[in-house]
Formats: sequence, structure tokens, C-alpha cells
Amino acid sequence: MFISTRLRASAPSAVRSIASASAVAAAPSRSALHLRSSLLSRNFCSTPTRQRNFYQRTTRTLEDVFYFRQRTWFFSGILISILATVPIIMATREYIALSDAETLTAFTPSGQLEKEIEEKINTHPLTLSLRSNPDFTESRPTLKLSPTYRPSSLTSGVLSGPRKIVVPPFTWAEEEGKSMTTIMYLGEDLCGHPGIVHGGLLATLLDEGLARCCFPALPNKIAMTASLTMNYRKPTPAGNYYVLRAKTVKVEGRKAWVEGHIETLPKDGEEPVVMVEANALMIEPKQAKVC
Repeated sequence: MFISTRLRASAPSAVRSIASASAVAAAPSRSALHLRSSLLSRNFCSTPTRQRNFYQRTTRTLEDVFYFRQRTWFFSGILISILATVPIIMATREYIALSDAETLTAFTPSGQLEKEIEEKINTHPLTLSLRSNPDFTESRPTLKLSPTYRPSSLTSGVLSGPRKIVVPPFTWAEEEGKSMTTIMYLGEDLCGHPGIVHGGLLATLLDEGLARCCFPALPNKIAMTASLTMNYRKPTPAGNYYVLRAKTVKVEGRKAWVEGHIETLPKDGEEPVVMVEANALMIEPKQAKVC
């Protein structure tokens, strides 16, 4: 009786032990679960290669490029930079046809307005003052370009002529790229709003003027605009005379920081009015020294 009672009492624990053992035997290991899930995801969750859409194919291609072909992209970037810069530098050196002194006699005014503008600028006190200063060299930069290139130039060709930039601007550059002064006349066909010179043209004039100012201060006398910041102070009426002033404020190796503005050409006893201001960072291309 004691034995049977003990066996009867221990029966539940035995059953539990057998159930636990069966559960352990039936439960898969972690590695087995991971293998099973990976097989399931590979067989049922992934898209077959031949059925992937364009986005998936493109994404896979980009991953291959950026993660496995970094060296190729790096050296390709250097090659592209060289190929893009060298023609510009070579063209810059080839299309200069006239010296500073030769540009002063390269333009002959023909129309009545051209003659009046030339006379006005040539006799203005600012012009006489700059011409008497030995530290400044006079030129008309838009006339330095070869006739072959001039028609495709924005300021020397496209925007020059009657009712636009009527006569080639006069420029005085201080030695070693310290400063520069340009006197010009902007006609009535250069407007954005009616009667107001287009802001994009003013930015173009300052971009070229600030770059030209710092050229002599750089090792190979050439630079490209890295940044240009504009501050439009007042509307600029068309059909008027203006003065562009620029100065190089800092030079470090191939970099030059330049500031400038466009102001009115004052009449006797008047103070000039600043219309627009700008500052720029100009950088000489690394390839300039090998061209």
C-alpha cells in the first residue's frame, strides 16, 4: 500500500519530466532557428534578381559604386577636374589679342551718343585724377579679347553695343592687384524692371571686376569665382554713368578675397551714391601653373 501510494504520488512529476524532455527535444536550437528564418526569407521574402524593379537595380548599382569602387571615382574626379580646367586656362591665354596700351586706341566712336559718352568720361575729374597717378595702369579690358572670341563673350560681345554697354568701359588697375576702378555707361536695354538695370547684369559686372582686380596678386594671374555675395542697396537707373570700385583685401596662396561696389559717377560737387556692393572669394586653379 505504501509503495503504490508513493508511485501514485510521483506519477505527476514523472509525467512533467517526460513532457519537459519532449519539449526540449522538439525545440530547435538558436542556430537552427536562424538558419530556418534565413532560408524562409531567402525563399519567400526576397525578390528574385530577374524580377527586381528599376529602383532596386539602381540602388544595388550605386551601392557597388560607392562602397566597392571608391578609388575609381576618386581618380576619375581628379581627371575630370583637370580636363575641365585646362581648356579654360588655355583659352584664357589664347584669346587675349591686345595689350593694355593697345586697347586704348582700339575703339573709335561712330554714333553721336558714343562720342558724347567718350567725351564725358575722358574729361571727368575722376578720369583725370586716375590718369595722373603713376600707380595705376589704364586699359579697356573688353577690347583685349580676340575678334574670334569676342562675339561669344557676355560683356564684350552680347551685351555691348547701342543702348547696352554703349562704349567699352575704361579701367585703371593699381599695381600688384591692390585695387581697380572702372568707369562705364549702362544703356536702356539692360533692364529687369522698366528703367532699372537688371540685378544679374550688376552681379556679372562685379564678378568680372572683382576677379580682374585680384589677378595680378595671384601666382599665375588667373582665378575663378568660388563665391560671390551681393548686397543691392538701391535701384540702378539705366541710361547713366557708373563707377565700379574693387580692392583686394587678403591673399593666401591661390586664394584672394576681394570687395567692391558700383556707385554713381558724381557730378561736380556731388557725392557718389552706392547702388550695389559685393564681396568674393577668387581661387586660382591648381592646374594654372602647368599650362
